[in-house]
Amino acid sequence: MARKLGKTIVKHRGLIIVLYVLLLIPSIIGYANTRINYDILSYLPSDIETMKGQNILVNEFGSGGFSFFIVDDMKEKDVEKLKGKIEKVEGVHKVIWYDSLMDITVPMELLPDKIVNAFNNGNATMMLIMYDKTTSDDLTMKAIEDIREISNEQCFLSGMSAVVTDTKIIANTETPVYVVIAGILTLIVLGVAMDSFIVPVLFLVSIGMSIVYNLGSNIFMGEISYITKALAAVLQLGVTMDYSIFLYNSFKEYKEKFPDDSKRAMSHAISNTIVSVTASSITTVAGFLALCFMSFTLGLDIGIVMIKGVVIGVIECVTLLPAILLLFEKTIDKRRHKPLLPEFKGIAKFVTRKHLLLLVLYIVILIPALHGNNNVDVYYNLDETIPVSYKSRAANVKLNELFDTNSTHMILMDSNLSASKSAEMAKELEKVKGVETVLSYDSFVDPSIPDEFVPDKIKDELADDKWKLAFVFSDYKVASDEVNRQVDELNKIIDKYDEKAMLIGEAPCTKDLIDITDKDFKTVNVVSIGAIFLIILITFKSISLPVILVAVIELAIFINMAISYYTGTTIPFISSVVIGTIQLGATVDYAILMTTRYKKERNNGMSKKEAVRIASSSSAKSIVVSGLSFCAATIGVAIYSKIDMISSLCLMISRGAIISMFCVLLFLPAMFMIFDGLIRKTSIGFK
Repeated sequence: MARKLGKTIVKHRGLIIVLYVLLLIPSIIGYANTRINYDILSYLPSDIETMKGQNILVNEFGSGGFSFFIVDDMKEKDVEKLKGKIEKVEGVHKVIWYDSLMDITVPMELLPDKIVNAFNNGNATMMLIMYDKTTSDDLTMKAIEDIREISNEQCFLSGMSAVVTDTKIIANTETPVYVVIAGILTLIVLGVAMDSFIVPVLFLVSIGMSIVYNLGSNIFMGEISYITKALAAVLQLGVTMDYSIFLYNSFKEYKEKFPDDSKRAMSHAISNTIVSVTASSITTVAGFLALCFMSFTLGLDIGIVMIKGVVIGVIECVTLLPAILLLFEKTIDKRRHKPLLPEFKGIAKFVTRKHLLLLVLYIVILIPALHGNNNVDVYYNLDETIPVSYKSRAANVKLNELFDTNSTHMILMDSNLSASKSAEMAKELEKVKGVETVLSYDSFVDPSIPDEFVPDKIKDELADDKWKLAFVFSDYKVASDEVNRQVDELNKIIDKYDEKAMLIGEAPCTKDLIDITDKDFKTVNVVSIGAIFLIILITFKSISLPVILVAVIELAIFINMAISYYTGTTIPFISSVVIGTIQLGATVDYAILMTTRYKKERNNGMSKKEAVRIASSSSAKSIVVSGLSFCAATIGVAIYSKIDMISSLCLMISRGAIISMFCVLLFLPAMFMIFDGLIRKTSIGFK
């Protein structure tokens, strides 16, 4: 079947190239029309209280995101004019300031002290801007940019919407550069490793087209995360490059058998590649599939896109790439050169002689690696992913400096809750450590203010027939242990007064993020290890080999995470969740390649030592090329990107590829030497 398919592909190679070129048109259209989501918190499960509360805020109050707008050293009349301009910005639902309560000619002394202090400090004043749409809606982000344009250097716009907007600005600038950097570095590695400078260029052309198809097909998802968009291209390049190398090497081998018939050689190469690459890609797909089991649906987002990418990469490798290689065959033959990368024969001799020492080394490394893996510091505060030089970070610092506020929570409470109960609850909430002040609808209708001074528009904004809204100003930073304890205490008090009440906002959402991703980390690890264990078990019909192969790659993962711990690097939370599955799924192929050759040589009657030596020496160069190309596809992005979420992920992926490469080259052959007897007794098909 595979042989017949190979002949068909070779026969219709011209038509295949034309079809692939035509497919670029709908793919580009699909890519351009796929919305990009820059709000990580929006991937939290929709059924949790914080997300339900966000929906109520939009549906009941017609307002989603909000920001604090700080104006430093500006006259009140000028502030009033600026407020009027902001209110006219499309996407701004309401701006609440001093003049929302009474005319600015009326002395502030007539307002309750806590309202005055919450919105004023010396020469600085603060407005609350509420938007029509959610935090990361396109209209909200456009409103942020418009507000910045009409503001000056005395003004600072803080909040999650501002952070998301800055993230969008950086990502839109950087993402096209990621692919260029990854392509150039991969070309350099493959140019050194292979016998042609032309072939790597052809690889990039075919893989580049498959990346466009993958990104274009994302339109059926409606939207994807900016992290998915940034990682998809470089990961697909790194993961599927092996398939192209395998096809090319197979083509060269068959050309030696059929020197006068390149078409026949290619059809055999396609047949051989279909079987090998399909089997190899299954483990990679399993790794990405594990991400789809996360409750935090960013994992599902990345997982679906990358599974598509791998499948498209496999199809492209056995259809488009053969056609391109045959088209440029004469050019390739004329431009051949001697590979500059050595054959690494010395590794095989070393590991067969020093296998016991390597086992001891494995155990010695495992202990600190496991400790580092389990204790690496992780951050969840999303504004830390962008540089401090950006406006949203500077505004958040200003908010803390002038108003002692690092985060703001919102409370949705039953509109039937009496003013006295609401006031009593607010007093109790203000006693919680780290709470600066609590402002609610009942704060604005304080008995000391005549009812005629309370505009209907304020009542409409902070209350309706179902809910009343309150704001809790906190000294503590989002995602800190202090604010998480504070959220727990606030929830206990709120529930005591109103069982329907909900505490929402960035800090409560981030606390949910911490709790959910902690569970997801365990789930994803179990699913990925279990799936790949099962695949290896079925492939090699062995109980012991899956344990050995997974143990080697897991050590590489532990080392990768531990490096961050021992260097004092705090990594973004998503790294700790997805890095293990990506590294396991993408690099276990190195171990499978060597294991396949070891089994073959053992069945051919070779001694244990000779089988391991041949398996190691024959696989070493392929593993090194694969590891280096995967590293090259991601390391440049890690160095270039200003978004720490992307930079950190790419750094760990590139580092993980190299660590896995060394672990497979050194520890796996040593395991074969030591456990050869056990492997033969617990495996079917070993002579």
